[in-house]
Amino acid sequence: MTRRGWCLSALAAARLFGEGRKGEIFPSDAERYPDPLTELDVYRLTKPDYTSTMTAYYNRGIAHNSGWMLCASDRGGSRQGFRLDLRSGEMKQLTQAEGLDPGTLTLLPDNRSFCYLAGRSLYIANVSNLKERELYQAPEGWAPAGGMSVGPDGTHATLVERRGDTSRLRMVTLVQGVAQAVIESPFPMSAPIARPMRAQILYRQGAEALWLVNADGTQNRKLKLAAGGIGTPNWSGDGKTILYLNFPEDRTRLNNLREFTPDTGSDKLIGKTSQFAAFAANRDGSVFVGASRNTSPAVLLLLRTGNSERTMAEHKASNAEDVAPLFSPDSQHIYFQSDRHGKPAIYSMHVEKLVEKTEV
Repeated sequence: MTRRGWCLSALAAARLFGEGRKGEIFPSDAERYPDPLTELDVYRLTKPDYTSTMTAYYNRGIAHNSGWMLCASDRGGSRQGFRLDLRSGEMKQLTQAEGLDPGTLTLLPDNRSFCYLAGRSLYIANVSNLKERELYQAPEGWAPAGGMSVGPDGTHATLVERRGDTSRLRMVTLVQGVAQAVIESPFPMSAPIARPMRAQILYRQGAEALWLVNADGTQNRKLKLAAGGIGTPNWSGDGKTILYLNFPEDRTRLNNLREFTPDTGSDKLIGKTSQFAAFAANRDGSVFVGASRNTSPAVLLLLRTGNSERTMAEHKASNAEDVAPLFSPDSQHIYFQSDRHGKPAIYSMHVEKLVEKTEV
């Protein structure tokens, strides 16, 4: 092929997937403003003229050095994976995939590669040279639906596939792309999360129940949590407990943060919240960041010791659960998303004066 022909083919591909191309760098759109409620500085890292979202709350999206974030954006035309520099605000397009599932973007533990689902396939790509390869494709009749995550050891990806009313968990090795079925279920499964230090997988049954199964498919069991709805469940850093929000059936009661220990079956209250709809813990589980859905929707910090809260900023998102707040790996920044100014955008705040730095 001639150089002219190659260029025309590249342009045609770019038009097919949108205006942006893999490897393209976009200048910073970051802005700082004082929050109307607290007057603290808030940094809007992406512009609300286009949609930008973080990955699923249980996936690894921020580099170990807390310097950049893996996110999804349609800034280039179609929804693709981007590298967002958290200091400069510069964005680099990392993918050019059709049918990319933005919530499945996840960094591998080595910080050099990332995985994502697009269409019926699972891909792995290199962050620096952007080379990618298809690891796995769902068999005919099955389709990825319900999320995907990579375990703490970075050896496997776990995803949910559906066919009709049946869901199943699949584990795929990240070297050879070998897939194995873990378990099937008659209800929709979602949010598969591998347990740190154990060969077990946590998954959701809607907002009603959590299940835990061994990686070989044995001992599949429904966990006996507090009565009510369940919000943003995730493993603690050491994998010993599950942290989750409890939404009481009695709407007059406050949403509360709880901790469940699978090995003993104990479930205990951490603290009541200002109607958190979503939350995340810092690395050592001493501080939590939550998004409330009360009459004054805000992002708040909650200390485990003393169960005291501090309001950080308004979020005013149309759906408080989508705010999906989280800490940087070193616990010195918080990040969240909101559509308060237009389309969903990514925001950040400094919390180094309020939260101790944690080891990465």
